[in-house]
Amino acid sequence: MKIDPDSPIDLSAQIAKAIRDAIISGAMPVDERLPSEAELAEQFDVSRPTVREALKRLAAQSLIRTQRGATGGAFVNRLRFEDAYGQQITTSTLLLSMNAVSFETACEARYTLERACAPLSVMRRTADHLATMRAETYRQAQPGLTDEAFCASDVAFHRALVDAAGNPVLSYQLAGAVEAMQPLMNMITFSARSRERIVGLHAQIADALEAHDASATDALLAELARYTITLAQDVIAAKNAARAAN
Repeated sequence: MKIDPDSPIDLSAQIAKAIRDAIISGAMPVDERLPSEAELAEQFDVSRPTVREALKRLAAQSLIRTQRGATGGAFVNRLRFEDAYGQQITTSTLLLSMNAVSFETACEARYTLERACAPLSVMRRTADHLATMRAETYRQAQPGLTDEAFCASDVAFHRALVDAAGNPVLSYQLAGAVEAMQPLMNMITFSARSRERIVGLHAQIADALEAHDASATDALLAELARYTITLAQDVIAAKNAARAAN
């Protein structure tokens, strides 16, 4: 593992990247103990505070864990998909906001991914997945539910649908699509949407999953996508018309 002391990139960042690359390549396997701070400082020819900052960066990414005691130190962590959901969601949210992705583009991506996942969900859904979807559908139908609570329930419903596929790689990839894009779509369309229609579609989707009906599930998700896009187009058109009038 090497770093470039003449590089403008922060030394601790270079050290963190070198160790991360070694972990990813398998050169440093899971549960292996990293060299001590003093050993790393000597290896990279830097100060111990610089090494300590690099280790903090790796710990923040859940790539290493620290243990106290005589047999303690820093160890390569086994990163689980669930541990990386937060980073995926944050990255997706930043990409959407910073790059001004159009509503249609976000909606297309989000529903295309979910519809690709649905056939597996139809085959593998469990009673717990169905119970979650039913509970969220019931919650969404309650009078007086705030827009924020409805949005959170909407996300929970679709996460249960995705997780029902029983594929952690898909769940990870779709974490950003559902938990970053869905709130964005809800934020734009909440003033115009019909909760009754959404709740009705959600109930039918749960029914189709329970019946192992892949074609019906796909058709219902497609209908929900069309409805969402139409709502957004109407809302945006109304806002543009209001601006033009002023």
